[in-house]
Amino acid sequence: MIPEKSDAIARRKAKGSAGGRPLDFDAEDYKNRNVVERAFNKLKNWRGLATRYDKFALTYRGSMVLASIVLWLSRLRARADRPVRGRAVSGRL
Repeated sequence: MIPEKSDAIARRKAKGSAGGRPLDFDAEDYKNRNVVERAFNKLKNWRGLATRYDKFALTYRGSMVLASIVLWLSRLRARADRPVRGRAVSGRL
């Protein structure tokens, strides 16, 4: 997380509740939001999903589910291929 500048802190205090970053900013919640945003960006790499080319909502949802499953499986495979404590994992998905 990027530290907040002192002039930004002073300006936020001067504005009060009128604006600026909230005082109860939670870094963990922000990290989780980042994970969700990256997942949507990966799904947007699928041309049909990014352009919403499908005519029916059911077809679009099916494409979204298929893309999500493919991304999930590729991530599982990448984890399975990583060495565990210096040893190569023998099994593949």
